[in-house]
Amino acid sequence: MATREARQTGVSRILSICNNLHDFAKVYENLKSATNVYHAAGVSPSEVQSPGKGWLQTVEQNLRLPRVIAVGEIGLDYHHKFGDRKSQIELFLAQLDLANKLNYPVIIHNRDAGRDVFDIMRNRLPPKGGVLHCYSENAEYAKKMLASGLNMYFSFAGNLTYRNARNLHETIGVLPLDRILIESESPFMVPAEHRGKRNMPKFLPMTARCLAEMLKLSLEETADILWENSNRFFGLPNE
Repeated sequence: MATREARQTGVSRILSICNNLHDFAKVYENLKSATNVYHAAGVSPSEVQSPGKGWLQTVEQNLRLPRVIAVGEIGLDYHHKFGDRKSQIELFLAQLDLANKLNYPVIIHNRDAGRDVFDIMRNRLPPKGGVLHCYSENAEYAKKMLASGLNMYFSFAGNLTYRNARNLHETIGVLPLDRILIESESPFMVPAEHRGKRNMPKFLPMTARCLAEMLKLSLEETADILWENSNRFFGLPNE
């Protein structure tokens, strides 16, 4: 249902990002017939205290399944204080090394952990690069990432459409067009005109429209840029 509604609004591909390793098998099985849905597999910082026995081997097995194209979401979250920082960093590093071993890009969760994320990226980012998903830092942080020469992309969710999201609006102004992505971050971060509702992939074009206005481009030009960026980063055919 959600994938069909998304298609009707022009969203032809969906990436299902793993936020809970324990649920991955169920999600993957439920979406097995949806050939326009791709997957990312990983252990998020919220699971640092109970990733499960043999969790890294499980992630590796999941990454070898058809249509699994990235490691994620992985990263650091000092806002919610999941476990301790040392344990979060160890979890993050192990999966960065796995992404490097299997030649996958990474989807990075960063909440109130910008300094450590940056330092780790400088030393352990896999060649395929990474995307800071649901970007929440400011323009200076993005410029610092770009100046470091890291193969990083920056992805914006529905909160880009909020009038008071000045840090995001300023960041868009300093990014090269070929490093920008957008995402639904479903079921959260719903675009402004649907606040209060459960977020869905079908709302993604509203974020694209907002981005187009900021870039002073047509929606069609913006959609083409985002399509090419997404395919390049995730290694998908540009068709």
